[in-house]
Amino acid sequence: MKKTLLMAGALLALTAGIASAGPGGINLSWNDCGVFGGLQRNFACTSNSGANTMIASAITGVQMDQLNGQAGVLDMQTNQAALSNWWLIGGCRLASTMSADFNFLANVNCFDPWVGVAAGGVSYTAGFNAPNRARIRTICAIAGSTGITGTDEYYFFKVTFTNARSIGNGSCAGCTDGACIVFNSILVTQPAGVGDYTISAPANRNWVHWQGGASGVVGGCPDATPTRTKTWGSVKSLYR
Repeated sequence: MKKTLLMAGALLALTAGIASAGPGGINLSWNDCGVFGGLQRNFACTSNSGANTMIASAITGVQMDQLNGQAGVLDMQTNQAALSNWWLIGGCRLASTMSADFNFLANVNCFDPWVGVAAGGVSYTAGFNAPNRARIRTICAIAGSTGITGTDEYYFFKVTFTNARSIGNGSCAGCTDGACIVFNSILVTQPAGVGDYTISAPANRNWVHWQGGASGVVGGCPDATPTRTKTWGSVKSLYR
């Protein structure tokens, strides 16, 4: 994964400044983009097989003739005082439990800007800002660039976590904990000097629930994990 992240970082061109996109917004849903996907994901925690996929999509609000990459930020908060072992990705559950994907060739309800050729990865920071929170970051890029409109909804990335170690020998406690996961922002990039844009306002809904996380998370979802705008430099630093 490290090599993939470095390649994505090399492909993403840096620009002098970051602008805010016009009317548009971001969406997060289970299994598909925006209104085509689901809000709630429940799992009985009786199997170690299977996986759960969140799909992040966006309407940029501005036409981008040379889109070449993205950097996304999601925040999660559980309904416990601290993250359980099940949510310690890279600890009790292996880092490979979580992955990012940028291939949407099999998806048809939103537009696919990457056509299967984007390279990138994901990072997971447990305990980010509070013991029961985590931050998820994704990054990807393509060689060259592609054009997108400012009015259509596009797939940008998927984050998948498996059900490994949910039951039996070696299992990690906490699979049934409720959680709220919020898609806070996405930075969409173009070659240097052309213009990058950060989008943080929701289009339809920029959050999802895990195991009934809406009622169990202190502060409520999505307010429990408020948006925090991040600069491209702070995102880029994770992949050096």
